[in-house]
Amino acid sequence: MSTPETSRFVRLRVDLVLEVDDADAVSKAALRRIADDSGMPADERAHAENAVTEDTAEALAYLVDPFDLVSEVPGVDLAQASWSSEPIDYDPDSPEWDLDEDDGDEDDDEEVGVG
Repeated sequence: MSTPETSRFVRLRVDLVLEVDDADAVSKAALRRIADDSGMPADERAHAENAVTEDTAEALAYLVDPFDLVSEVPGVDLAQASWSSEPIDYDPDSPEWDLDEDDGDEDDDEEVGVG
């Protein structure tokens, strides 16, 4: 019996719901991160500062970096990342927020060799 060739690439999907208790603190932290980015062009900096001041979800997008999540995992290099944030209506008692629910993509387990 032959073993199918396994890809070296793994898609890791993470879905977080964060409760923001202090939007001002989040915006200020994002502004500090932008200020510390010496390579950011002035016009992009002005746009970013405006965005994080006006929208807490944008501020979180500046603060949460996928590279930071995997940078210390041995044996892996981040090949590509994409993330977004948006305000949502969240009801933890609603069945649509059940994190254990199968999302209908049964091939995911086979792709990473789990199962």
